[in-house]
Amino acid sequence: MANPPLHTNGAEAQPDISVNRLILIGLLTRLVTDTAVQLFFPFLPVIAEGLRTTSVTAGRLVSLRSAMGLLSPAFGYQAYLRGYRTVMRFGLLLASVGYLIVGLSSSVWLAAVGMVLGGLGTFAFVPILQAYLSAKLPFHRRARGLGTLEYAWALAGIIGLYLTGLLIDALGWRAPFFVLSGLLLVAFVAYGRLPAARQAKAAETAKTPFSWRSVVAFFELGQNKRSAWMALFVVALNMMAAMNVFISYGTWLNREYGLDAVALGTVALILGVADLSGSVLMSLVGDKFGLRRSVIAGTALACLGYGLLPVLNQGILLAVVGLIVARFAFEFTVVGHIALVSEQAPDYRGKMMTLAAAAALLGSSTAGFIGPWVYDQFQVLGLSLISASIMGVSIVLLRFFVRNRAE
Repeated sequence: MANPPLHTNGAEAQPDISVNRLILIGLLTRLVTDTAVQLFFPFLPVIAEGLRTTSVTAGRLVSLRSAMGLLSPAFGYQAYLRGYRTVMRFGLLLASVGYLIVGLSSSVWLAAVGMVLGGLGTFAFVPILQAYLSAKLPFHRRARGLGTLEYAWALAGIIGLYLTGLLIDALGWRAPFFVLSGLLLVAFVAYGRLPAARQAKAAETAKTPFSWRSVVAFFELGQNKRSAWMALFVVALNMMAAMNVFISYGTWLNREYGLDAVALGTVALILGVADLSGSVLMSLVGDKFGLRRSVIAGTALACLGYGLLPVLNQGILLAVVGLIVARFAFEFTVVGHIALVSEQAPDYRGKMMTLAAAAALLGSSTAGFIGPWVYDQFQVLGLSLISASIMGVSIVLLRFFVRNRAE
C-alpha cells in the first residue's frame, strides 16, 4: 500500500529540496546542538565553579540531561503521528529554552531544570533528524550521507568549543549558553520551511489508538529483531565507554597539567580535528568495506586508545595524543553505528533511530555518574580499565550477534 503524506494541511505542503541541501541544513543545526552537548566536557570545572558546586555534581547534571534521551522513543512515536518536521521543531524550541535557563542559573537546582529541558529538546531533535534524512537516502549512500551529517560533532569541537573557550575567557561561563539558545531559536523558525517526509508504516501507526498494546508494539522490530536489539546494546556500550573518559578529561587536564579555559578550548579544537577525521574516513570507507566490518575495526582501535591512556599520561603532549586516538576511533565508530542501526529494521527506521538515541543516552548517563567519581578515586587508570573492557565486550557482540543489515 502506498504511504500517503503524513499531513494534508497547507503548512506541510512545502516544495521538496535536494538531499544535499538538507544535509547542509542539518549539519549547521547539529553544529549548534553538538556544541551545547560537548561544552561540558572540557569546561566542566569552569561551569562547576560558576554554579558554586563540584565537578562531580556538575557531571551529574550532565547525566541528568543525558537521561532525557531515554524518552527519545516517545518522540519517535510522535514523529510517526505528527511528522518528522513537527517533532524536530519542538525539540529545537525546548533546547533553546533549556540552555537559556542554564545560562540564567544561580543554583544547581535551576540549572537542573534547564538541563532537563535542554536534554529533552536535543535528544528529540537529533535522532528524528537522522531518521528524516535516512528516509531520503538509499542504503548504498547511507554511510556517506549520515557520516557527512556527523561531521557536526567534530566541527563542534573545532569551531564551537574553541569559540566557547574564548567567550568564557572574555564574558564568563554564562555567555555560551545565551548564544546557543539564540541560535537554536533561529533554527526553530527556519525548520518551519522544510518539506515533510514520507514514513513507512506511518498510516498504519496513525490509525492505532494509544494503549498499552500500542506501547508494546512500538518495541517490535521485525524479523531481524535479535540483531537490531544487539546493535542498540552495542551503541549504549560504545557511548558509555567514551563518555566515561571524555566527561572527565577537562578535569584531568586542569588538575594534572593546570590548563585554563582557553587551553582547554584549544585541546577541544584538536580533538575536534580527530573527530572530523574519524567521521570523514567512515563516510568514505564504510559503504565500500561493509558497515559491520568497519564498526568492528573502529571498536578495536577505541579499545586500544582507551587502554593506552595511563601509559601516555606522562606529559600534556602525550596525554593529548592518547585522547586523539580515542576520539578518532570513537567518532569513526559512532558514524558507522548510525548507518548500521538505520538498516537493521528498515520498516521501523524512525523507531530504530530514536531507540538508538535512547541507548546512547543511557550509556552516557551512566558514564556521567561514574566517570567523574572514577577519576576522583582512581585517576586515569580507572577510566582506562573501564572503557577498554567495555569495548572488548562490544567487539564480541558485534562479531557474533549483529548482522550488516536485515535480510
